[in-house]
Amino acid sequence: MSGYHKRNFEPFPMYKLKRVERPTTKILDDQVKGVDERESGFNKAARGDYGPVLQRERNRFVPKQPISGALSWMTAYLKDVVDGLVAKQKAPLPEDPTLLSRHIKELAYFLRADAVGICELPPYAVYTHRFPDGEPVELNHRYAIAILIDQDWRTAEAFDGHDWISNSMSFLAYSTSAFIACTMADYIRRLGYPARAHHARNYQVVVPPILLWAGLGEMCRIGDCVLHPFLGPRFKAAVVTTDLPLSVDKPIDFGLQDLCSKCKKCARECPSGALSDGEKILFNGYERWPTDVEKCTKMRVGNPKGSGCGTCIKVCPANKPYTLFHRAVGWAVRKSSLARSIAIRADDLFGYGKPKYEKKWWFDLEDVDGHLIMR
Repeated sequence: MSGYHKRNFEPFPMYKLKRVERPTTKILDDQVKGVDERESGFNKAARGDYGPVLQRERNRFVPKQPISGALSWMTAYLKDVVDGLVAKQKAPLPEDPTLLSRHIKELAYFLRADAVGICELPPYAVYTHRFPDGEPVELNHRYAIAILIDQDWRTAEAFDGHDWISNSMSFLAYSTSAFIACTMADYIRRLGYPARAHHARNYQVVVPPILLWAGLGEMCRIGDCVLHPFLGPRFKAAVVTTDLPLSVDKPIDFGLQDLCSKCKKCARECPSGALSDGEKILFNGYERWPTDVEKCTKMRVGNPKGSGCGTCIKVCPANKPYTLFHRAVGWAVRKSSLARSIAIRADDLFGYGKPKYEKKWWFDLEDVDGHLIMR
């Protein structure tokens, strides 16, 4: 273990970012109420709140494309392995929480995570009730480990934001982060500490506040989403909650509130008109740019010309590859309000956010009643 503390083990230079005591989004901790999982847009569609067509499409909008169907099917196998027995005896580990945290992060990167952060689990990040049975959620772990997976820049560059590969990109990241989270939770339980994985097929937590407190991003204009300083919004997340003693990361400030207040490109390009180009509002004890969840859900679930929708991710100026040029631009944007204004204009000027169809590699296939049709 000699020299372990000096290892530069993170894929992105998160250590260079400005760390702050609280997230850049205003959060009135004592006023934030817990969220019922049954009230998400997808789950409202599933119970028929948005009509019979959306209720029917809710069950097929992912598997109707064979790639996303296969990824979703694989993720489903991890639904029931999020928790398990804890070893009766604790492993002889170092007592230094900082060392344990670095070890856990190294494990996540070994398992092919793209970004990892740790925070204390906010009480309001725990769902109050589960979908669909409405059972109350009881989760009292102290820490949360957040795991991010890139949805793949090369594919993001080629699609238009709401075509047939959209859900496949989501479930690539959902399935990979689920595998990592379930593996890490099992490992921690083998060390003698309780741990539970939370992923797209079996969450007990609301992910965005965990990402904020774990220093993995800031809230952006895209509906209740956190944006990573290097991945942008092009990721999905899983979480491990545990009582393994860990040191926590601080929230970050890289100028995103100023950038999103000026940009508004996601609102302009949203095919459903669900995203606001207005100012923030105070909702449930925290600041957010408002989103029409019903419009967003109807587009993603009922999209007749694709599988899902990720247009906001596609067009976001922060959705860029990790090249030397874009790293330099990112550095300037993080440091200067003027640079943010220039970058927003340049993003449109250079044609970013438009699909490069010459790089398309997938087939536009739809499963209709068990028969694949080329679209």
